[in-house]
Amino acid sequence: MAEDCIFCKIVAGQLPADFVHRAGDIVAFRDIHPRAPVHVLVIPTEHIGSLTDLRAEHSDLAAKLLRTAAEIARELGVEGRGYRVTVNTGPESGSEVAHLHLHILGCRQMGAMG
Repeated sequence: MAEDCIFCKIVAGQLPADFVHRAGDIVAFRDIHPRAPVHVLVIPTEHIGSLTDLRAEHSDLAAKLLRTAAEIARELGVEGRGYRVTVNTGPESGSEVAHLHLHILGCRQMGAMG
């Protein structure tokens, strides 16, 4: 756990969150500043600073994060309509918390990405 990491504090139960998933080494909760009607963050319970900090030993965890995001999208009913999964990395990405996390965004029309 990183002492100053808000997500580590959520995992440790020191801060509240609206959890939608808790299983072993991954948790997911609703974003407190949603950018879409469905906006869920999927995070590893282990503190990993960003996508840049993933190592070979995290391969299974990285795959599990993506599978969990798809499972949550199904459970929340956005799978058929479409949804976006994003990972922001670094200061220019808009990332606000230095703990690896996936955003699941759904239930609104998304613009093209590029």
